[in-house]
Amino acid sequence: MSNSTRCAACRYLRRRCCDDCVLAPYFPSANPERFACVHRIFGASNVARMLQQIPVEQRRQAADAIALEAYWRVQDPVYGSVGVISMLQREISVAQRELAETQAQVSIYTAQVQSQSNQITQVQYLVDNAHLIPNQPPIPGLCQPPDIP
Repeated sequence: MSNSTRCAACRYLRRRCCDDCVLAPYFPSANPERFACVHRIFGASNVARMLQQIPVEQRRQAADAIALEAYWRVQDPVYGSVGVISMLQREISVAQRELAETQAQVSIYTAQVQSQSNQITQVQYLVDNAHLIPNQPPIPGLCQPPDIP
């Protein structure tokens, strides 16, 4: 690579970027903050050494994982990405609890509506078929007008 197209790592370290630069494919000059975080947390030589020890087809994923861990470690020096994962797990747990409560409420309301519907159907059946039931007084308050003094 020429000096005008140095990778973010070589630009940050103020050195020439050679053609066989291990960091160039994973830290392009368009995103210098990515390498700055990685260098601050892991160090450039350590990252270069790690990437050289990994098979070429896995280096992209490794560089992405290193960059993400470095970013979150800069954001939260104590917990890093584990802090974010824990926060997301808590949010998922809260959402699952809220969902279970909502589903229980929906079940209760559905059962109440079904029960009321059954009661209305039974009363309507009795009212409609009151003439078919022999020798039974009408249902108080349902079929006769209230007593007015």
